[in-house]
Amino acid sequence: MSTLLAEIERFYDAVPRRRADAEDHGALTLFIRRGDGWPYYARPTLGARGAVSAEDVAAVRARQRQLSIPEAFEWVLETTPGLDAAAEAAGLHVRRCPLLVLRGEPVPAALPEDIALSIVAAHDPDLAAVQAVAHVAFGALSTATGPAGPAERDAAAATLPAGLAAAWHASLIEGAMVHAAARGRGGALTGPLCVGSYQHALDVAEIVGVGTLPAARRRGLAAAVTATLARHALNAGMRTVFLSAQNDDVARVYERVGFRRVATACIAEPPEPAERAEDLAP
Repeated sequence: MSTLLAEIERFYDAVPRRRADAEDHGALTLFIRRGDGWPYYARPTLGARGAVSAEDVAAVRARQRQLSIPEAFEWVLETTPGLDAAAEAAGLHVRRCPLLVLRGEPVPAALPEDIALSIVAAHDPDLAAVQAVAHVAFGALSTATGPAGPAERDAAAATLPAGLAAAWHASLIEGAMVHAAARGRGGALTGPLCVGSYQHALDVAEIVGVGTLPAARRRGLAAAVTATLARHALNAGMRTVFLSAQNDDVARVYERVGFRRVATACIAEPPEPAERAEDLAP
């Protein structure tokens, strides 16, 4: 394993321990979130030797079902080779995503004059709308432009679960997460349009959750938010800044900012009902 991937592996183990209890299941560690907020996942135990088997994955899945938490696993393919095959043998669907690391300085993105970029503060009056952007952005089935815009964002903001909103606000106050937003200054696309965040530990930062309202896509907002977060992380003393891209098309957006592919991030979850039906079809 390279020094860089070993550093990222230590980061992946450290981050959830702030807000989760860790259960050891042999070659896998299950992180169980304390309190409200997005649930965590299982991942390879730091420093464990030996292959992860399909039986190991099945045992953790049973524990996740017992706890009524998502059956989710995350890992780096090059660090834990063979876990993808074990997860698939245990009945999970594995997504393989480009993992990229910032090389050098982030490249600022040109933006339309009606867009403002900023780091989000805990007292931001648009806090609910900023958080709702991600819900709308990731609720779209693709990364293409679409009709969902400020109206859908504001509707989502009005129905945010209280626990998730409180956990997000607490992360801002504690500094555990740093959030950035691109906002429209006026016209049809007003207010928060694109958001992103980074989490950090051990002088390593991972940029996560970069999403743009479908109606505001193809304007360079995601690249601009990513560059802003990367610059903030470097200024805060982070020595490594990395992220995972949804697919190759999204990876190319990050490459324009200065990120380079170094590995493959894997996410394993139960297949969607349609996928299961296809598998059962004669």
